[in-house]
Amino acid sequence: MLLGVCIALSASAELALLTNGDFLRINGHELVEEDRLRLDLEEGGALFLPIDRVERIVDDEVVRATDLRPLPTRRRAQPVIDLRWIAEDHPPKVPYGDLFLEAGQRFQLNPHLLSAMARAESAFDPQALSHKGARGLLQLMPATAERFGVRRGELYDPRRNVEAAARYLDFLIREFDGELDLVLAAYNAGEGNVRKYSGVPPFRETQDYIRRIYRFLGIDQNG
Repeated sequence: MLLGVCIALSASAELALLTNGDFLRINGHELVEEDRLRLDLEEGGALFLPIDRVERIVDDEVVRATDLRPLPTRRRAQPVIDLRWIAEDHPPKVPYGDLFLEAGQRFQLNPHLLSAMARAESAFDPQALSHKGARGLLQLMPATAERFGVRRGELYDPRRNVEAAARYLDFLIREFDGELDLVLAAYNAGEGNVRKYSGVPPFRETQDYIRRIYRFLGIDQNG
């Protein structure tokens, strides 16, 4: 856990999405200790906000289609994996596998999906803290966790972190009709961006994130 340290980020254009639905265009940001973000405003100057007022920070750069490899084709009639719990599910053979299994059964989710996401988000480090302020095994922003009943101070508790992520994932599966790439895109870039672009946002970070999860799940990305 990084306390008493400013984590600086030199970034290109970004959007800070706020919990009240507003957004700010920023040129960069700093996580100050663990409870405040400094946002370098596009028009100049800086704004300090409590971390729990920021839903997430996402790219504000639309990458040209020619610069992106195509994502795996969705097949609605034949989902690439079961996103929901099946009776024969077993604990993933990874750190915290029992927690992923427990949360999967409780929230009717595929525990291997939770495991793949934790691998991509934090490499199974429950104390992980990103430069954007996301934390824990599944790298939740405090504002997102609080939407699903988990307080900021609980996010380094693996069980509570997985619980918040599972509740969020369950919500996203319902919201996006079980389409894996849309669910993952929303987890990474926010539901609003998925709706805005009527699909996976054309952000390199988000597209790469989806590919990593597919790879960790052993899903063929060519078909």
